[in-house]
Amino acid sequence: MKHVSLLAIPDALGSTITIPLEMLSAARDIQRARRLQGEQVTIETVAVASKTVRLNGDLTIHCDRTVAELDNSELIFIPGLWGNPRRSLLQSADLPPWLAQMHARGSTICAVTTGAFFAAEAGLLDGYAATTHWRYFELFAQRYGQTKLERKRFITHDNRVFCTGSVNAVRDIMLHFVDQLFGEDISNQVARHFTHELSRSYESLLLARDQHSTHHDETIIKVQEWIQENYRGNIQLGDIARQFRMSTRSLNRRFKSAANTTPIQYLQEFRLSQAKDLLKHSNLVISEVADQVGYADASYFTALFKKVNAVTPNEYRRLVRNKLFATETGRDF
Repeated sequence: MKHVSLLAIPDALGSTITIPLEMLSAARDIQRARRLQGEQVTIETVAVASKTVRLNGDLTIHCDRTVAELDNSELIFIPGLWGNPRRSLLQSADLPPWLAQMHARGSTICAVTTGAFFAAEAGLLDGYAATTHWRYFELFAQRYGQTKLERKRFITHDNRVFCTGSVNAVRDIMLHFVDQLFGEDISNQVARHFTHELSRSYESLLLARDQHSTHHDETIIKVQEWIQENYRGNIQLGDIARQFRMSTRSLNRRFKSAANTTPIQYLQEFRLSQAKDLLKHSNLVISEVADQVGYADASYFTALFKKVNAVTPNEYRRLVRNKLFATETGRDF
């Protein structure tokens, strides 16, 4: 049986505890309802001292146990904090040594936004990559000079410590953990409930070094979200610029600086990633797949897909279906 700990710290943002809790609980419920095989996962809220913890917004949570009562956990979440984390570091001074001890025993740590200060205070990020909320970049850099602060990435992973730069990134990284704990099928189900995107390989996409979405330009993040929600339509660069009250030149420049690609290239990549998911999991014919992802011309879609992926949509479908069959039957090719 695997154990997951959700730490509760005074003045923590409740959402940075409840989002992981809800997504993990949903995965566990799906596993039980479908009577799927797999290792059972215990999910507990854990306090530093008193089991009753007052979070930001006067939200109170009663935890299952305290850190003193826990000596083993495969995965530990450190929540994000409201405001400057210095006071929380002083109030919860016993937490960093405990984190260091748990990490030495094999625990994986996930620090949400300013929760990274606790991981850094424990010495777990010395010489390793990390990120935190952009408002506290300078404080973090001054206090933890040995850490490689990644200012343009929303998710980092180094030395068995994951960090996120925003609350919005929590859902993304949670899909990775759900996949690791419960498997791809349950991860896909949870993704459909908690995100607006079709599921894909979160480990390869979200934890990659050159991630389009791992930056801190909040306006461009909104542009990306708008593209993801409207990608099926006939979108032109001017449409996006007008939506966000920018000139096309300014939009292109700012998008390129933040995401290392242009808005139109990002749109194309997103459409093709959705097409791959449909080819893998649906029986739609190619013209229907093309239409679903925003391409009215199936011939153009096929040519573009082959240019980018080196195989036609039909060939891709056959390849991934064979892999799925091999996995399900235990056969290797």
